[in-house]
Amino acid sequence: MNEISDSSRPSGPPHAQTLRDGRVVRIRDIAPSDRSAERAFIEGLSDESRRHRFLAQLKSPDDKLLDSLVNIDARREAALVAVVSYEGTERIVGAARFSMASPDAVDGECAVVVADDWQDQGLGTALVRDLAERARARGLRRMYSMDLAGNADMRELASHLGFRARVDPGDASLIIHELVL
Repeated sequence: MNEISDSSRPSGPPHAQTLRDGRVVRIRDIAPSDRSAERAFIEGLSDESRRHRFLAQLKSPDDKLLDSLVNIDARREAALVAVVSYEGTERIVGAARFSMASPDAVDGECAVVVADDWQDQGLGTALVRDLAERARARGLRRMYSMDLAGNADMRELASHLGFRARVDPGDASLIIHELVL
């Protein structure tokens, strides 16, 4: 049995996820209306978390990056956010996505990031599991992520979920985590 499977969780429509510490998030598809929440989420990440997610240092996403994150091409991409209600609005506390080179591709690059104060509670695991279900439903056979070699949190998460790791042959500072779906 594939380690990433968990048939007890719903997939597809928005659903609640209880974390290890008892907090509850709602996992749903990202939408264009999430633009300002996505900006706030990225800006609220620590420098290290932003560097691990984007493989570069950035303080704030520019308009082009925000557009690419919230305007999903459903033929090639899927993106999920974990949200909580905060002062009458939804606050994004985690995000995961995959992107395929073309609609008929059999593999896709994935990424996940969790707000620093929500890490180590199982949220990254829940997001990647949901994302893998979406990828399988689309016919993908493999998901992979490109991560900095020093990203111990991603190394631990990927190992926990059954991804295999290898050094990027073109850049030894990067690790490729691969999951056969």
